[in-house]
Order: sequence, then C-alpha cells, then structure tokens
Amino acid sequence: MQTASDRHEYPAHWEADVVLRDGGTARIRPITVDDADRLVSFYEQVSDESKYYRFFAPYPRLSAKDVHRFTHHDFVDRVGLAATVGGEFIATVRYDRIDAHGMAASGPSDEAEVAFLVQDAHQGRGVASALLEHIAAVARERGIRRFAAEVLPANTKMIKVFTDAGYTQKRSFEDGVVRLEFGLEPTDRSLAVQRAREQRAEGRSVRRLLVPGSVAVIGAGRTAGGVGRALLDNIRDAGYPGRLYAVNSGFPADLTDLDGVPAHRSVRDVPGPVDLAVVAVPAEHVPDVVTECGEHGVQGLVVVSAGYAESGPDGRERQRALVRRARTYGMRIIGPNAFGVINTAADVRLNASLAPEMPRPGRIGLFAQSGAIGIALLSRLHRRGGGVTGVTGVSTFVSSGNRADVSGNDVLQYWYDDPDTDVVLMYLESIGNARKFTRLARRTAAAKPLVVVQSAGSAPQGHAVRATRLPHATVTELLRQAGVIRVDTITELVDTGLLLARQPLPPGPRVAILGNSESLGLLTYDACLSEGLRPARPLDLTTAASAADFHAALLRALDDDSCDAVIVTAIPAIGEVSVADAELAEALRSAAERVPGKPVLVVHVELGGLAEALSAATSTAPPPDPLAPGARRVRPSQQLPPPAPAPQPSGSGDDGTAPRLIPAFPAAERAVRALAEAVKYGQWRRDTAEPGKVPEHDDIDEKGAARLIDRLLSRGQGLTLGTGETRELLGRYGITVRSSTPAFTPDDAARAARDLGYPVALKATAPHLRHRADLGGVRLDLADEEQLRRAYAELSELFGRPEELRPVVQAMAPRGVDTVVRAVIDPAAGAVLSFGLAGAASQLLGDTAHRLVPVTDREAASLIRSIRTAPLLFGWRGSTPVDTPALEELLLRVSRLVHDHPEIVAVTLEPVVVAPHAITVLGASVRLAPPPARDDLGPRTLPTY
Repeated sequence: MQTASDRHEYPAHWEADVVLRDGGTARIRPITVDDADRLVSFYEQVSDESKYYRFFAPYPRLSAKDVHRFTHHDFVDRVGLAATVGGEFIATVRYDRIDAHGMAASGPSDEAEVAFLVQDAHQGRGVASALLEHIAAVARERGIRRFAAEVLPANTKMIKVFTDAGYTQKRSFEDGVVRLEFGLEPTDRSLAVQRAREQRAEGRSVRRLLVPGSVAVIGAGRTAGGVGRALLDNIRDAGYPGRLYAVNSGFPADLTDLDGVPAHRSVRDVPGPVDLAVVAVPAEHVPDVVTECGEHGVQGLVVVSAGYAESGPDGRERQRALVRRARTYGMRIIGPNAFGVINTAADVRLNASLAPEMPRPGRIGLFAQSGAIGIALLSRLHRRGGGVTGVTGVSTFVSSGNRADVSGNDVLQYWYDDPDTDVVLMYLESIGNARKFTRLARRTAAAKPLVVVQSAGSAPQGHAVRATRLPHATVTELLRQAGVIRVDTITELVDTGLLLARQPLPPGPRVAILGNSESLGLLTYDACLSEGLRPARPLDLTTAASAADFHAALLRALDDDSCDAVIVTAIPAIGEVSVADAELAEALRSAAERVPGKPVLVVHVELGGLAEALSAATSTAPPPDPLAPGARRVRPSQQLPPPAPAPQPSGSGDDGTAPRLIPAFPAAERAVRALAEAVKYGQWRRDTAEPGKVPEHDDIDEKGAARLIDRLLSRGQGLTLGTGETRELLGRYGITVRSSTPAFTPDDAARAARDLGYPVALKATAPHLRHRADLGGVRLDLADEEQLRRAYAELSELFGRPEELRPVVQAMAPRGVDTVVRAVIDPAAGAVLSFGLAGAASQLLGDTAHRLVPVTDREAASLIRSIRTAPLLFGWRGSTPVDTPALEELLLRVSRLVHDHPEIVAVTLEPVVVAPHAITVLGASVRLAPPPARDDLGPRTLPTY
C-alpha cells in the first residue's frame, strides 16, 4: 500500500464522466494502488503493436516493478489517469515531471513527459483526446505548463491526437523518434477543438437514443393497461421499422411472442444487439435491469419508471445510483420519470412515449422537462382547429423527466446540425449549466430559431442547480444576447414557433395591415405599436371584399419596399357575398408565394374554416363545389391569377416540396407578439453576422494583475480591497481612479485642497452616505479654503463626527453625465457586465443594461445605447453629447479584467463622470474571492447531481 509520505490525498475532484466520439460514455479517474489487477488485465488485452508503440520495444507483459510504478503516484509530480467502462480500464495516461535534462524532478520545474496507451478495441473513439484534456487540466493545477511526448513516427494515431488538440507546439526528430513539446495554456484553437468534439460527441449520444436500430421495452405486460404495455403498443402502432422486443421477467418460459413482438424474460436473452431499452419496471428492480442492459451492450436507456428524486431523499439517492450504474457501462439515460421520446422521421417512426398518437411529422424539435407540459405542447401542435392553426409538425420530441443525465444542453447539441429540425422549442424548469447553455444557444440560434419558456419553479428533483441572483428581466436580456427567443407562456411558445417554422424572417419592423374589418385592423395596429413595431395605417377592404381583392391587396403590400411583413385580418361576412374559406386561403397563399422574402400572418375571428384551409390548402386544391350543400357563394366575376411555383427553401413544406403554410391566429395580440419576437430575432441574426471582437490593449498588464491578486488573496478567502489596492489593480488594466485624500479634520481638508488645487469636492464616504448626493453628503465646486471649511462644518453638523462621516477631498472632474459600471459573478450566469446612469435612474427605475463577459466592441456600444435614459449621453434636448467612445473603452477594459481573473467577483465604478471630451472614474471598489468552479472552461465532463 502507498503510505502518507508516498502520496498526497486522493484527488476525488479529478473524477469525471465523459462522452466519447461515438456517443458512448467512459469514466476518467486517478489510478491508485488498488488498480494493480485491472492494469495487468488491461495490458493483456492490448495488441503487441500498441505495446511496441508505447515502449519502443517488444514488451509482452508488465513486471511487478512496472505495475508498482504505474499504480503508485503522488498526484503532484507523478499522475496517472484511467478511462474505464464497466469498471475496467480501456485506456491510461500518465505524466512525470521532468527537469531541463529530462530527468525526474519536482516543483518548481514546470515541464512533464506524457504517455498514453489505449486498448485496441477502443481506439478511434476519442478516448485519448478526452484523456489529454483531463491530464492537461490536472497538470495545470499542479503548476505544470508544458508537456513533452516522444512518439515513434509510425504511431500516426498518437501524433494526430497531439497535433489536433490545438495547443501551440514544437516538433523535432532525433534518433528515430518524434519529440513533441507543447504549452498547456488553452488557446482559441484548443478551445474551438474541444467544443467541436464536445458537440459531435454529445450530439451522437442523443442520436443513439433517438435513432435506434433496435428497441427493447422492459416491463411490457401480457395484458393491456400497464405503462410498459402502452409503450410497446405505441412503438409498434407508430410503424417503427427496426427490431422490437418485449422483455419481462414474469413472462412464462414458453412465451416467445407478445402480439407478434418477440418476447424474452431478460434482455440478456435477446439474440441480437439492443440499441435502446425503454424501462418501465418498479424502481427497486431498475438497478438489475440496468446491469443486464450494460452487460448486453445496450447503448442507451429511456427510464419511465417513477419513484426517484420526486419521491424524497431516498429516491434522490436511488437516482444518483442509477446514473452512476448506467454511466459505468457507457450508457446515457433519459429520465427517470420520463414521458418518453419521439422521432417522426419516415425511416425511424419511433414513438417510445406515453403519447397514444404519433405527432404529425414536421420541422420542430420539442424539449420539455415536464411530462404534463410535453403533452400540452404536443396536443397544441397537433390539433388544427382552435388556438393557433396553420399547423406544422414535430421532428423529434424529448421529455426528460427528472433530467438525471440527458439535459436540454445535450439535445441542443443534437438539434444544432440535425437536418430534419428547423426550429427548436424548449420548456425548461431550470438551466443547470447556464454558461454552457448560453454558449450552445448562441451557436444554435445563429443557424435556427430557439424559443424558450423557463418556468419560475424549482429545478428538477435531485439537482443542485445554482440559483441566479439576477432579476427575471436581466436573465431574459442575457438570453436574448445569445439569440434565445424567451417567451412567458406555452401559448406564446407555440405561436412563435409556428410562425418561425413556416415563414421567412422579417427584414425589419415595418408592418402592413389589411383586411375586411376596420375595427380588427385598428386593434392589430395598436398591438403593433405596443410591441415596438412600425405599422402602416390599416387598409380596410370592407366586408364585401372577394378572394381576388385579398390577393391583390396582399400582393401590393408585399411588393412595397416600405413593408417588411404583412398581417391579414379576416372576419366572416354576412350573406351571399361571403368569401369561401378555401378560396380565400388559396388567394393569400398564392400571393405570399410570389414574394417569398416577407412573412404573412392571418388574424381570424370565428372563421374556423379559414384556419383549416390555410393549414391544408395547396395550389393544386380543387375549387369548392358551388352546388354542394352548405357551400357559400363566391362572386363569379372575380378570378384569381395562376399561383407561382412554391419558392425554396423559405416556402418549403415539411417534406421540402409543399408550399409554405400561413399561420393563423385567433387574436391580434397573439399574432403581433409572435411577429415582434421574429423581428427581434431577425435583427439579432443580422447583427451577429458581424459579431465584433474583443480588442487587445497593449497597456494591459495581465501578469502583474495576477501576481497582485495572488498576494492579496494570501491574506484570506475573500476580501474587499482598500482604496490604494483598488487603484493599483485597476491601473494594471489602464483604468485610472481619481485619487481622494482622507480629511479627518478641517485642517486636513485644507491641506489636501492646497495640494490638489481648487476647486475641490468634499464627500462623506460612510456606507450610508456613499453615492447619495441627494442626502447632502457631497459638496461640489468649493473654490477656496473658506468655502471648504464652511462645507466641512455643515457636513459635521448634519451627519455627525468626522470619524462617522469619513470625509475625503477630491479634485473636481469635468462636468458631465454621472454613470455607473458594475461587473459581478453570478452563480448561474457567470460574469455579467452592467451599465446605467448613476442615481435614481438605475436604483429606483432599474434602468440598467447587461451583457455577458467577455464583451465585444459591438456589444459595448449596444450596452450604452440599451438603457432608456441613453439619450442623455447623446445630446438630448440640445445638450452637448458626451465622450461615449471613451466610455465604451472603459467597459471593454472592465470586461477584460473580470474575464482574465475569475478571482475578481465584483467590481463597481461609481460614479463615472462622462464629459464631452473625457471620462473620470471618481470611485471604485473591488472584491476578491478564490475562483469559483467554472463549468464551461475546463475539460469536457458530464455534470453530476
């Protein structure tokens, strides 16, 4: 056994579950003395060629000395990690710290030699790449900054692992060996490589669950009525083309099929591979089922069984044990307590859910943590009559239940490059890894719309999700920065999703309104104004309008360069001249297809037939039979021009060939709200086409700031810096804070003023008076000593003794607009930069704008312009505009400061006086703390709950 002197404490925080290139999982953990037998068994399964590549010579077996060396580590200078599946090693990596001569060394040497060995059966799965990320993170933690590796030229796979990692490298060749040296500091390229691998791996892990070649339903009963039997029937009835098996340990030994589905008592008895197991057995039997699935090679699980974290502390522990066991075998889980998954693709047709009917195929990806909400969403998207019409269908649906493993982030990775999904709708009860969600959302939204409802409820049971301290409006603003369309209700989620799925993005906010009801048009006009759109006066076609009138008016509106979108309002007419629904729908559709670049929406009131027609009619639909019973007559003198061919892809249907559907809404405000969201999203897409950059500043002393922070933190776990320390730290980033001199007596104040030069300001800095000029704790423009002494006496008389006031003297700054700049580390959202005007505007009215760090130059400019009081900075009512470029540069420097140094948990600059030709920071505070865990910046790892 290793002794205390031979090793440091076992670093449990290095343990991690990772997703490999093929979508399977593995566990990475430190190698210990207890792994001797596992190491020997692992080595015996490695081919002679791989052993030769590792040791540069034939090396058929490990000696006892080798086993001791490879299992005894001090976790500082000698570290070994193993990737395991099913508790057995599939790959190892180790580093040994070396000196400049390549000999074993200890700190402060910052170089180490690294070597890998991957079992042949697992080569090509990305195991070595994942191990490299984790061993590099371990090495950085232990003060190692460079790795060296010697590789035989024929070992091209291992050379590729190093060269593809994205680190800055140096390569040499000597004595028949390739020597690679590379720094371990993350680079833009290494982070890009890491995140691209993460996307592929996590996307494939979800694909294994949604596109299985074979499915076993475990817990399917012989009689109808149970959950397991319902799942089996739903899969079979949906037309699933793959191999389907019914599994139940209670089946008689002679039972071979269940209503035509092969039946088995255990998944071990299934003669072929099983890609997906849908588990619907009591919670106490699930562990045995998971073990059987893992040993049979099942790739993923959908666990419908309840009795986990939703049932209390015992259930939470069962849930954690379930995830641990599944990941041990490389499987991922949807659930437990899940509603199921659906894939409507023609070659999949998988309904492994409790939904009794397969949803209509379409282009919308749907994710819901709540099964009840998932049912409601599927129902609303499926039905044609009532509510929103012009319905499109679902590509894939995932209801994650307790979300113990697969989360919304994982499904986003899949949808990002899924060719069958054009729009993503998500109902989230919480955002577990907010930094990662924001990053994935920004990338996804650049390719396809992402609409989110986040409930105000708690996280899924069993999750230790960090709670944000930011207001709801702030979180919404930050999500919008990432391109997320955040709405408040399920109705808005469906409305917005259907519009985005079936219509092009509007090129701007200008809206034309036309219809056969003046009142409904005016309601739509007012709703547009309320949502910040720019509507033209409504065009009233009168109740006598024919289908041809609608067609011509819509065509004129779409052809108008001053129009970006059109809302058509329609009410039923009375008498023989009422428009037939099918013909009106075709009139609108044919006009919209002639000018495909602008969206068209319909607001209908009590006109169910029109809603049906808009969602079903095509350009080849036969005209209604005028003699049919109940048919309404259309004015015969009006004929429609022939429809144009359907444009692609903006006008494509679900199969890529049918004409686009026009969404119809039963209320004007719902249509307008959906359109407003589409307008804002379209603007975001245009803005991010040129995303801006984080500028480099030659005068920033990042290393000097890091040394200062380390020295300050050596005093304790967290502290608010003093005035001098704050000025020194900010000065490293080119941020100058105007000095102030404490004045404990009137004489001290007079001396300070003489040194600074008049005019001066006298300020009380006691916490209850700081930044409260409205209370009279600040005296400005004191021109001489007499005024200064009189002001000092007034402050003392009003607020108490000088030791209570903490007065300071400060040179006057040029007059301008007082603003405040803040940066904080939110537990959920990460680093957030905020800006507003000082005083009542931000404190009382909440007029503050926010951006996620790091901020680009474009974001800094938009941050300043986002507050409602921004006109005060740009010459409102004839005032002189202030120096906003200098203000933008200040914001960028603060952003860089908190991004470069996670130990900085809060920065406040208040007030920042922005004058016409300069800015002056008059007050500042900085708080430090040990750096928090940053989920999204370390090596790839699955979350633990």
